[in-house]
Amino acid sequence: MPEAHHQCTQAVLQAKDPLSGSISDLSQQVWVLQGQTIVAVPRSDSVAPVMVTIFPCKFPESLDQGKGTPIYFAIQNPEMCLCCEAVGGQPALQLKEEKILDLYNEAEPVRAFLFYHVQLGSTSTFESVAFPGWFLASADRGQPIFLTSDQGTNYNTAFNLHIRF
Repeated sequence: MPEAHHQCTQAVLQAKDPLSGSISDLSQQVWVLQGQTIVAVPRSDSVAPVMVTIFPCKFPESLDQGKGTPIYFAIQNPEMCLCCEAVGGQPALQLKEEKILDLYNEAEPVRAFLFYHVQLGSTSTFESVAFPGWFLASADRGQPIFLTSDQGTNYNTAFNLHIRF
C-alpha cells in the first residue's frame, strides 16, 4: 500500500479530532452542494468541491466487526451530516442539520449517520451501517450522490478520499 494511503487509513483509525478533506469518484467528479443535495460534477478550476469531515465512531465494538471503520460523515459550510433513512420503503441518503461532534459524543452509536469506511489501495467505499449492503454512489455528472445496493457495476461506489494532514 502506498505510504500516503496507509497514512490516510491510519489517520482515520486513530483520529481524536475530526479529519477534513474532499472526495472525488473514479470519473474525476467532485462533490458540490446544490441546495440540500450533494451532487457529483466534473472537476475543474471553476468548481469548489465541498469539504467533508469524517470522525470515527467512539464505540466500534458495538457494531459489526470486519466491515471497515465506522465513521460519521459531514460536509462543511453549512455543517450537515450524511444520514441514511428509509424513504418509500427504500434506503435513501439525506443531509441533516446535525453537528458531527454531537453525534460523536452520543452515549451510543447513531447508526443512521454511520458508514463503514473501507480503503482498498487508493480508493474508499462507504457502506451504510443502518442499511447493510447499501453504499454511497455517484452516477452521471450533475446527479445527486445516492445509496445503491448495486456495488461497483452500474455506479461509482469507489471514491478517492483526500484527507488534509
